[in-house]
Amino acid sequence: MTNNADKGLLIVLSGPSGVGKGTVCSMLRKLAPELVYSVSATTRSPRAGEVDGVNYFFKTKEQFRSMIERDELLEWAEYVGNYYGTPRSFVNDTIRAGKDIILEIEVQGAMKVKQKFPEGVFIFLMPPSLGELKNRIVTRGTETDDSIRSRMSVAVDEIKLLEHYDYAVVNDQVESACARIRSIITAEHCRRERIMPYVNSWMEEVR
Repeated sequence: MTNNADKGLLIVLSGPSGVGKGTVCSMLRKLAPELVYSVSATTRSPRAGEVDGVNYFFKTKEQFRSMIERDELLEWAEYVGNYYGTPRSFVNDTIRAGKDIILEIEVQGAMKVKQKFPEGVFIFLMPPSLGELKNRIVTRGTETDDSIRSRMSVAVDEIKLLEHYDYAVVNDQVESACARIRSIITAEHCRRERIMPYVNSWMEEVR
């Protein structure tokens, strides 16, 4: 049987739209190549160059609905006519293999994951300020004024959910945010409850 200390961690990184989750995760891929990135299941068709099991697990709608019915997804959502979700088995297999896995996801999805996987490490990526968050959304150049106002309103509601997270990391500079996330992962591996099984086994040996 695997001790807690041998198991990997599920790290859930989320935050409001525009905060830079994708940019931070891209940098983490370079700085911490040992981290496994969660592969989502989807019913959309593969794009050129995408590989099943690497970019996504590509499923038919019937297969995806069957996964929902069998509770095989930590979370799922329907977007523009297609389903997207996080397969529980991929996460569990990675953790049992002793590897840490990171899931980049929107706030509502993170709350669903927490209901089914409360032992995960939940990190909320924060903007330096609401003004800076608005600036990042505006500089994308893809949003209308109404869309920007809507996104900011949603962001405020999402930030109110911070109390449900274990950690908050301000994304002021990408490199600094990545360093903080890596420090959190190191600290989580040093938690007393993860080490106690080893200590207890030592105590058994000297009895």
